[in-house]
Amino acid sequence: MPGKGQLGQGLPPAENKGVQGKLGTRDIVLVGLFTGLTCIVALILKWGGDILVPFSLLPLMSLLAGAFLGGRLGAISMLVYVLMGLVGIPVFSKPPFGGPMYLLQPTFGFILGFIAAAYLTGKIIEQGSAPSLTRYGLAMFVGVMVIYIVGLPYMWVVVNFFLGKAMSATAVIKVGFLPFIGLDLIKAGFGAVLAHMVTRRVGAIVRRPVG
Repeated sequence: MPGKGQLGQGLPPAENKGVQGKLGTRDIVLVGLFTGLTCIVALILKWGGDILVPFSLLPLMSLLAGAFLGGRLGAISMLVYVLMGLVGIPVFSKPPFGGPMYLLQPTFGFILGFIAAAYLTGKIIEQGSAPSLTRYGLAMFVGVMVIYIVGLPYMWVVVNFFLGKAMSATAVIKVGFLPFIGLDLIKAGFGAVLAHMVTRRVGAIVRRPVG
C-alpha cells in the first residue's frame, strides 16, 4: 500500500493540489534543515558590530531557501525562523537576539522581508519547467529587492514613531540601502550560480527538472 508521500507522485497539477496542501515528512525535514542553517548563519556569520544593518549571509539564506525548497516551503522555513526568534529563542543576529521586543528593532523589517523573498524567489523559479541560470538570477534579484521593499519602510516607521528620532526617507536609504545593496547583489549572483549548479545535480531536492 503506498504511503502518503507516494500518493502525490505522478499526479497532474490539478489532482495533486490536495496532496501538496499538507506537509509531508520530507517537507518538514527540509524546512527544519533550512531553518536550522539560517539560525547558525545568523549567530556566527556576521560582520560590522555596531552598524545599523550588519553584514551577514541571512539574505542569501532566504534566497536559497526559496530556490531549493520552492516558494511555499522556503517561506515556511523563514517564517519558522522568525517565530523562533519572537518567542525568545536567541536566533537573531543582533542584541537582544530574540523576544517580542525585537519587533521594535529598526532592522526587524528586513527579517520579515526574508519570508517574502523566499516565497517570490521560489515562485519565479517554479514558473519554468527547466529554469535557466538567467531565471535563477532574476529570481534572486527580485528576492533582494523585496527584502528592501519590506525592510526600509519598517525602519522608517520604527525610528520615527517608536524610537522618537527624526529620520527622513532619504536618510533611511543612505543608512539601510546604499551601503549594502552592492554586497547583497553579489550574494544574489553567487546564490543564483550555486542554486542552479546544485539543482542540476541534485534535482530531487526541489522536485523539478533544471536546465
